[in-house]
Amino acid sequence: MKYFKIIFLFVALSATSIAISSCGGNSNNTDNTEQQGKEYTSAYVCPMHCEGSGSDEAGKCPVCGMDYVKNEKHKADGHQHDNHEGHNH
Repeated sequence: MKYFKIIFLFVALSATSIAISSCGGNSNNTDNTEQQGKEYTSAYVCPMHCEGSGSDEAGKCPVCGMDYVKNEKHKADGHQHDNHEGHNH
């Protein structure tokens, strides 16, 4: 019975540790937040979203050398209007 309690405690602690670590301990939910910076908001963006990349014209990323791709979320006013409830200009 003593070994059963030890094994049960070990399994319970292991399961708790796995559950906590799988969450990453990060309370920032990036799934629904708008990405900011020209690497996300420019008309043409690097597929890797390298910091400082992005342009109003097609070209290559100065950081990684990949070809820019057209940003389908880009709006002429520079805002991305996806998922903005009650946001009016």
